[in-house]
Amino acid sequence: MADTATKVITAHVPLPLAEKIDQMAARLERSRGWIMKQALSAWLDQEEERSRLTREALADVDGGSVIDHQAVQAWANSLGTELPLPVPR
Repeated sequence: MADTATKVITAHVPLPLAEKIDQMAARLERSRGWIMKQALSAWLDQEEERSRLTREALADVDGGSVIDHQAVQAWANSLGTELPLPVPR
């Protein structure tokens, strides 16, 4: 495994959250730092994906690739009835 430079980041967290981190570290037999790195990596991945999806959606809007709200509402209202409408496109 290659050496990776690191930087210490300090954060104040509520005691109940700190206790949960300690419990998870003990359960997984890992360090508190390892738990924090995993959590931060997962959160950053999630936020990067959210940003990507937002940019993709905005590009669709800019390109006119949208479905009218009233068409979606009519379709949603028809679900569960005897004659549901087709999915709007």
